[in-house]
Amino acid sequence: MMLTVKFLTLALLGTTDAFSTQHKISHRQSSSFRTVQASAVAIENEESVSSSSSPRKTIAVTGATGRTGRLVISQLLESTDHNIVALVRDEEKANDLFSSLKDDDERLTIQKCDLLNKKQVTNIVSSTNTNQVIWCATGFSSNPNASPLERLSLVWNAVVNKGENTIDYIGLLALANAVEDNSIKNGNVGGQEDGTGGVGPKVIMLSSAGVTRPSWSDSKKERFEGCADIPIVRLNPFDILNIKAKSEQKLRESGVSYTVVRPTGLKDGDDWFSGSNARPIVSQGDVAVGRIHRDDVASLLLSCIDSKDVIGKTWEVFSLAGYQPPVTMEKSFQSLRLDSDGEIDENVLEATYMAMQQLLPGETQDASALAMGQTYEQLDEGKDGILGAKGEEQAESVAPRPSPM
Repeated sequence: MMLTVKFLTLALLGTTDAFSTQHKISHRQSSSFRTVQASAVAIENEESVSSSSSPRKTIAVTGATGRTGRLVISQLLESTDHNIVALVRDEEKANDLFSSLKDDDERLTIQKCDLLNKKQVTNIVSSTNTNQVIWCATGFSSNPNASPLERLSLVWNAVVNKGENTIDYIGLLALANAVEDNSIKNGNVGGQEDGTGGVGPKVIMLSSAGVTRPSWSDSKKERFEGCADIPIVRLNPFDILNIKAKSEQKLRESGVSYTVVRPTGLKDGDDWFSGSNARPIVSQGDVAVGRIHRDDVASLLLSCIDSKDVIGKTWEVFSLAGYQPPVTMEKSFQSLRLDSDGEIDENVLEATYMAMQQLLPGETQDASALAMGQTYEQLDEGKDGILGAKGEEQAESVAPRPSPM
């Protein structure tokens, strides 16, 4: 009960970006992984990039002031020549956060947007001639000025309505449909060239590993305990994983060209390896567990922009520490199966699961033994996490953060 109360406290603070702005973004953040990826894309698309006759692609980014969204914005400006529309709920915060970038690069536009307002979403996409969306938003409200009581009401309604009144469920589909309509208006349908040098997905959705696991059968959960019994799946605060899963499915059914990226446990700063010292490992079937740095997630989202090999595919990703990243992710993307191919064979899923379990961080390598807020390192050392032992998590003193997936 106390854990639920603490999760409600977090919701009252806001879920799209539940932390205060720490610093303004620098336009020149370094990442070897990002640089290698950008160089590969530039080589493959040299003619289209250098041609002055090709119009720039316009990419809208939701959740732009969030921890991952702000990295996406920075990397887009640093590694591409696209126009970027940052869709935000708090314009003042966004202007403060991105002030140095706006002063340095006129390609960035900050646009206040209520993602629950379909008409407003459509008008913004049309007026900015948006070609593509990178979805990094999540939450129950698009109003930054909502009172604590209003936020609590929204959370409660989301639970009662099974997530069908959330940003993920309404806003994602509204944006997808608006971009598709805009593409049709401009003569671009399906996977045809869009006139900007790319044939990638119109919607790149940042989701989360684990979204299907709460709905697994008991026998499947037992078979794949190492990924089904991790804290975020076991507790599933506010039914958020099921909401994400339903949002993914609505996107698939929309008919819009898409890809769904499901990272495992997200890390910041020096909490995990990144750049030239971390190799992204992609898989399918929602059995991946591990860690990945947000900076590398942002780089992966960018690598999808002009990739036809990710269209119609849903995939998980974590990073392997101490291994250099590949020059390009295209070979990995090509190996992924289409969502339309149906369920993955159980033997293939078993083999994938076994491989993923061997690549877990730490020495114990038992994600199912983790408590909420406990790291793999603490598990190795026999120490409880910040919330206590598994099944006995105490939330009255410390706000929980999802344990690594």
